[in-house]
Amino acid sequence: MMKKFVISAAIALLTVGGTALTTSAADMPGEGVTLNPARATWNTGFFQEALIRRAMETLGYTANAPKDLTNPIFYKSVTLADVDYWANGWFPMHNAQLPKDFDEKAEKIGFVAKAGGMGGYLVSKRDVEKFDIKSLEDFKRDDVKKAFDSNGDGKADLTACPPGWGCEKVIDHHLNAYGLNDHINASKASYEAGMASALGNYKDGKPVFFYTWTPNWTVYKFKPGEDVMWINVPEINASDAQKGFEDRMEVSGVVGAVSDPVKLGFVASDIRVVANKEFLAANPAAKRFFEVFTLPLADINAQNTRMNEGEKSEKDIERHVDEWIANNQETWNGWLEEARKAAM
Repeated sequence: MMKKFVISAAIALLTVGGTALTTSAADMPGEGVTLNPARATWNTGFFQEALIRRAMETLGYTANAPKDLTNPIFYKSVTLADVDYWANGWFPMHNAQLPKDFDEKAEKIGFVAKAGGMGGYLVSKRDVEKFDIKSLEDFKRDDVKKAFDSNGDGKADLTACPPGWGCEKVIDHHLNAYGLNDHINASKASYEAGMASALGNYKDGKPVFFYTWTPNWTVYKFKPGEDVMWINVPEINASDAQKGFEDRMEVSGVVGAVSDPVKLGFVASDIRVVANKEFLAANPAAKRFFEVFTLPLADINAQNTRMNEGEKSEKDIERHVDEWIANNQETWNGWLEEARKAAM
């Protein structure tokens, strides 16, 4: 009788153990696989990379520290399978930087933020209303120029982009194309310093006029629709680099815009995951997570603001990830469940 009990108990333990192992395998489809992620050199893209890496680890993958790569080097590296993926693809902005064999070796997948990479000009809302400002064309008016002239040169002052930035070239194109060089002075000093000065001026009740992009801390500190308004360019006039994407330079549904749609004058980009095709084929759980993962711009902007205020260490970013997951647990669990189902 005792012998029969021991055998039965052993069978029961094996059954329980087998169930546990099956459950573990289902929960951890990435177990035994080491990932080589990459991330952009701009820190406003670090948060989404950290969230995806956390998900991969939760799915059982072992993730190496991300490699910080410039765009062209990443796109070449992902086609060579030197890295597996990143969450910082901006399209169509990055199209010109893709190697010839990109479509054969790599894939754009999911939408971290559809049309999330947006750029344009913003003006303090109180002054938009006071001077009835709708577009850059209004800065040709003497009353507007005077209100936005902080150095007495007779021109409105615009916080613009430093030399070498892509946006600098577009802003220069706009000033030329719309005949604004005699009316707007584009400040090309440090962007961070310029925006800090703009924030101080705004708090002092002075008008502000600046270029920015999303995601970015600036549209968290200056809330569109409350503090500032997106304004139009007079008409869509594409630079050489923008030609072919004119339809993405006018955007509908922009919160805090003076019109709907609004002619931003900058190509709105989708922020997407880019991954090696062989990696995706071998890792359906990772592929499915990339497909369903998406972030509200407001959440990215809020995290970017915390980084701008000093919370920018790797430990800080990991804490931001912890907090975001805790505040969005149901969504997070849903994404993980989708990934696990794809691996079955």
